[in-house]
Amino acid sequence: MLESKSVSRSQVVMTQLVLPSHTNAIDTIFGGTIMSWIDICAAIAAQRHSGREVVTASIDRLDFVAPVRKGWVVNLKASVNFVSNSSMEVGVRVDAENPKTGEIFHTASSYLTFVALGSDGRKTKVPGLILETDVEKRRFEAAKKRRENRISQRQG
Repeated sequence: MLESKSVSRSQVVMTQLVLPSHTNAIDTIFGGTIMSWIDICAAIAAQRHSGREVVTASIDRLDFVAPVRKGWVVNLKASVNFVSNSSMEVGVRVDAENPKTGEIFHTASSYLTFVALGSDGRKTKVPGLILETDVEKRRFEAAKKRRENRISQRQG
């Protein structure tokens, strides 16, 4: 049996600088760039938790709350919210920082589902999740409901 792991053991904080190559004609970041960073950040958290290679199974709705401008800093934070047999839900929060003013803006949030792969390339079991805080317990319950909704939509 796999030893359960705490949420804090796999959390990821990732920082990116918005370069001209990341922006469109109005000097705001391409949504696809942020989506890519979200996927990478979440994948690292899922790999840390599972100790395995992982693949993205789904990305829930993604809303861009505020624009991110060229020269700003983007901070992404990922946490494993829920685990099942071979899958994990990872939540990612994206904040943008204006380095000139120090202001920080919530830019986007998303939930991603990853599946852990064994050495044969097939899905494999993942460790359980140790919930240590009220926030982690709340996120776990919310993620459990999202998972049930995803499953019912697929069967649908």
